[in-house]
Amino acid sequence: MNNVLVIVYSYTGTSRRVAELLCSQQNWQLASIIETRPRAGGLGSLRCVIDSLLRREPAIRYDGPPPGDFDAVVLVSPIWMLQLAGPMRSFVARQRARLPDVAVLSVMGGQGAPNAAAEVARIVGRAPILSSSVTMREVDDGSCAARLQAFGNAVREAEGPQAVVRPVTLSPQSS
Repeated sequence: MNNVLVIVYSYTGTSRRVAELLCSQQNWQLASIIETRPRAGGLGSLRCVIDSLLRREPAIRYDGPPPGDFDAVVLVSPIWMLQLAGPMRSFVARQRARLPDVAVLSVMGGQGAPNAAAEVARIVGRAPILSSSVTMREVDDGSCAARLQAFGNAVREAEGPQAVVRPVTLSPQSS
């Protein structure tokens, strides 16, 4: 399916680069989450830590089409302190009733992606159809491109028509 929306929150620009590459590979639309109170300098970084530890939901603005107009959304977000970034947490909590199938793509220094996918599942009340991660180093050196292509293809396959194939002997119509 091509009816997939990529929604990104990016503090440093790294997650945005990942989302833009995924969108260019798959020809998907991109939408952004923007904080109403920007994070700058050391205090901004400290707020990242506090938001993660306390699982706070900072004020955000969503710049994009209604997620419910799509078959699936891919959430691209950084990992902060082994947790989902606060602004993405805010978005998922506010939009949970309007989210179709969700895939989670985390950008991290080294760990925490399973925690982010689990938190999204807890908030929306169902597991993501797919989750994966890339490291900041893979983004910086470009080695994540093939993995992003594979992730995008897997999302397409998960959202494609899925015919249930049953053996004739088990089919209720075989009698």
